Amino acid sequence: MIEQKDIFNPDKNSMLRHCDYRLFLLYDHKNIIGRIAVYIDKAANKWQNEKIGSFGHYECIDNDQAATLLLNKAQQWLKNRGMQALRGPWNFVSQDMGFITEGFDLPPVIMSSYNPPYYNEQMKKTGFRKAKDLLVYNADTSAGYTIPQRFIDYTDKITQRYGIKVRQINMKNLTEDAHIIVRLTNESLKNNWGYYPIPDSEAESIAADLKMIIHPEAVLIAEVDDKPIGYIITLPDVNVLLKPLRGRLFPLGIFKLLLGIKKIKRYRIWAMGILEPYQKKGVSILLFRRLNEAIAHKGIYVEANWVLEDNTLMNNAMKRLEFNLVKRYRIYHKDL
Repeated sequence: MIEQKDIFNPDKNSMLRHCDYRLFLLYDHKNIIGRIAVYIDKAANKWQNEKIGSFGHYECIDNDQAATLLLNKAQQWLKNRGMQALRGPWNFVSQDMGFITEGFDLPPVIMSSYNPPYYNEQMKKTGFRKAKDLLVYNADTSAGYTIPQRFIDYTDKITQRYGIKVRQINMKNLTEDAHIIVRLTNESLKNNWGYYPIPDSEAESIAADLKMIIHPEAVLIAEVDDKPIGYIITLPDVNVLLKPLRGRLFPLGIFKLLLGIKKIKRYRIWAMGILEPYQKKGVSILLFRRLNEAIAHKGIYVEANWVLEDNTLMNNAMKRLEFNLVKRYRIYHKDL
């Protein structure tokens, strides 16, 4: 039996404010054996001139019939609303998408999910094909990683050539810096696959979400003549604190979480954007160098999660910096 639910709160998730969505639960007698969220992102479809629905928050037992029931329900819901394709997984969390296809031995970092390998087989057996792969790289300074010296010399030169200064995010003016990051994102990523503009009004929500967890020294903005040209957001991996709490934040868990955030030594490079006139000029390498200088002394593990497989600039930067390719996520697509 499949039951339709509407349990998400659009007031607490800005993405939902411009989406039609439903959550479907699959029961075997009284036990939930699967779920899928399906939605139509009207803003994304308008920007991309498409009629595509998405699914996310997928969970299912290792049973092909159960998977087929869930995915067929999602497809029918979208067909009834005029959609022409289904794509996913794409969860209601920024930068949380795809099923792991390689790298199952690594734990998920902040705002990324984990899945058993058989999810990929369920996709294939129900007619889905690969839409795009997302690559994950890592580096571990506690295991001896250092930025190659040639890039220290190189970034010294480009800093002087273009007059680039890099500063950390200003916690006293966090909302103002969030507006800067939104504008840089919209300008620098406008040609990226899957992108659509972030409303400037979302900056305050972004600032509120980040305020409690960020390490300011790991969120950097590059400027030329005091004008922002790029940024990198690196988040402490709070999953290392949440896992031992087993979902119990109260009464003491919340204090352990807040006290432990500053001590975290695992990070996720969550987002980066560089204005087009400064792309291919080494600014990304400079931002990685400044990030390394800011936090590497702690003996940290950092994961660049994720990089589009066909983003040649970023993949080449990761390889030149001698980061390790350690994980691969896959987004699936099916025509309806």
